[in-house]
Parts: sequence; structure tokens; C-alpha cells
Amino acid sequence: MDLHYLGNIRLPTEKAHGLQIVQNCEALAAHAAVTLYPARRHQAPALRGVDPWDHYGVAHSFDIRYVPTIDLVLLTRGRENLFGRANFRLQTTTYTLSLRVMLRGAAPDAVYYSRQPLVLEALRRFKPARRLFWEVHSLPDSPHKRQAMADLVCHIGGAVAVTDHLAERLVELGVPRDRLLVAPDGFREARFAGMLPQAEARAALDLPPEAFIVGYMGRLHTLNMGKGVDDLVSALALAADRPLHLMLVGGPQDMADAYRRQWIGLGLPPERFHSLGQVPSAEVPRALAAFDVAAMPFPWTEHFAYYASPIKLFEYMASGRAILATDLPSTAAIVADGETALLVPPSDPAALAAAITRLYDDAGLRARLADNARKLVYERYTWAARAATIMAFIAAQTEG
Repeated sequence: MDLHYLGNIRLPTEKAHGLQIVQNCEALAAHAAVTLYPARRHQAPALRGVDPWDHYGVAHSFDIRYVPTIDLVLLTRGRENLFGRANFRLQTTTYTLSLRVMLRGAAPDAVYYSRQPLVLEALRRFKPARRLFWEVHSLPDSPHKRQAMADLVCHIGGAVAVTDHLAERLVELGVPRDRLLVAPDGFREARFAGMLPQAEARAALDLPPEAFIVGYMGRLHTLNMGKGVDDLVSALALAADRPLHLMLVGGPQDMADAYRRQWIGLGLPPERFHSLGQVPSAEVPRALAAFDVAAMPFPWTEHFAYYASPIKLFEYMASGRAILATDLPSTAAIVADGETALLVPPSDPAALAAAITRLYDDAGLRARLADNARKLVYERYTWAARAATIMAFIAAQTEG
């Protein structure tokens, strides 16, 4: 089977969806001939000329074909409210028009897979609808648009939802349950096969060898929403009777700088705040190896509570670090409080502080949580297992 993964994204990108797409293409390539179609767009300065294979550390097991588009982002920068939507429509339209040309010679039994419903809606005009599949990561706020997305699923091969809640919302909107697969995100086993010992990771990153480090990895905002790192800083201030360090791995830099100012403003020692900034994806496991506790302090929003299947959670689990997270439905569907993580109420620095203190004081608890989480993630949440499940679903929906 030929599988065409349609991704109207910059590649490489500093955002997590690029890592998710590329690692999934690598895993899907064990079952099909996969081609990824990112957009040829204006690139972020730090990523210009960067090889995606090197950046993401994946095997050349699939092809990448860049799709020509018209992207006026440089002209609209600073005036997004006025011109941003027009540029989005222009860029999306030219992406789908270019795809039409590039996919003209595709095999009749090829499958088309995308996270972007607008792309699939456009493909319905010239490709067999039953061979189109949507990977669902969110639903729009507008009831009208939500219904349109549900109607799309009813007219294509099916949809792969990353959370149970997303699948349930689509069923409520009229999508037959047998047209849906729930497949949470996961992690790449090879990425964590050579985890450094903590001491070596800290030496490589010039970190204090004896520090107790609470770490956060990933973008510091999503869809213009903060991810609770401000609550984490406040929590560490409430637990200041312990010699705790904070380590941030990710950007944007202006947000990391703001958290540093918050840290210092709360009277915490500047030398205990560490920020690596945005690091190449392949270097993330080394950073995680330096943590004692991996934190995911998301606030309660509809997105984080019901739609998010964050790669960071699965990579935290694979890294063998004790996990501290807020108790949101999407998180509690993967890890259990007291068994594979400590879960606390969202937006509650006092509860975070109490949990951090508990983890600091109890090395046995840290080890037990980490070991249980690592065992669970290897049993259930590898990209390889996810790809096999998705391909089986596609085969069942397209046979006959």
C-alpha cells in the first residue's frame, strides 16, 4: 500500500506536531510505502537549511516531497489580525492545488492521511473518499464547524482520534463508532535506547551533579495558552525549604526569560534556574536524563483536559523519571495517581509544592513511579504499536 501523509506544515518546525508527524511516518513505513508532503514555506531563522532527518533523528524509511505554496507570512507579520486569515486561506489553497498536481499519478489504491480536515475536504473532489483518513487532534469551537468535521468523517474512510473524548464528541455529532479509532500518541523506542546515566547527562549539560532538578520539556505555550510553568515556579517557591532546581527545555526564549524573572522575583536563587532553550529533537533524551522529576503542570482548558495527547508525557514515561502532572482527563487516561505518576489539581501551586516535597523526600516513591511508568509505556504506547493499530484500521475500512 502507498500511504501519502499530507501535512501542511513547515518542516522541520520547533513545534511538537512536526516530531509527531515525522516519527509516525517512520513507524507507518514498516507497513506501507510512505511519502510525507510538508509545505514549502518561509522557515524560522534557526531552522533554515536544517536537515529534517538529522533534526528529528529518524531513519530514511519514508520519502519527503515538499509542496509549493504561496506564503506571505513575512508580509503579514505584525498585522496578523488584518491579513493573517487571508494568508492562511491563500497558503492552504495553493497547498491543495499543488497537491492535486503532485498526486495525479498516485496508485488507485493509495491511502491519504492527514491531521488537517481542510486538506482532506479538498482531496474529496479528486480522490476516492473512502481512502481518506483524518487524525483528529482537536475540534473547532464553533458548533457549525464541529458538525462539518463530523460530516466529513461520515463521508471519508474514517478518523483516528488521539483521545477518547474526541471520539465521543464525534459520535455525539452523528459519526458511527465503527468509523473511529482511538489511538493516543506515543514515543520512539530507539530514541530512548541509549539513555545516559544522570551524572553523565548533567556533566554534558554543565549542571550541578548533586542538584535535585524538577524539569519541564517542550514548548512553553500552545495555541496562545500557557502550560502552567508559572504555577510550577510558584510551587517551587512554596517548597523553598528544599534545595530545588528548575530546568526548562524549550522555548520561546522570551517566555523562558519571563519565568526566570518570576523565579528571581520570588526570592529564589538565580543559580538554581536552568534554561536550555529550544534544543534539537534528537538531544531531548539527554536533557530528560538530567531530571529528577518531570513535570507537566497544564492548567484546565478544554484543549488540555480533553484533546491533548502530549508526546512529552510518553517521553517522560520512557525516560525513567518520576512524573508530576495535573489531574486532567486526558492525562488520567494514560497514567494513574500513585502508580505511574503523582497527579494534582490544575492551577494549584500549593498542591504542586506538596507533591514536589513528597517526591524530594521519598526516593523509593520516585523510583517506583518511574519504573511503573516506563514499563507501561513500553507495553502500550510505542509508535510502532500505534502504527500497526492504525494500519489495521485502515485496511478494515478500505477492504472490499
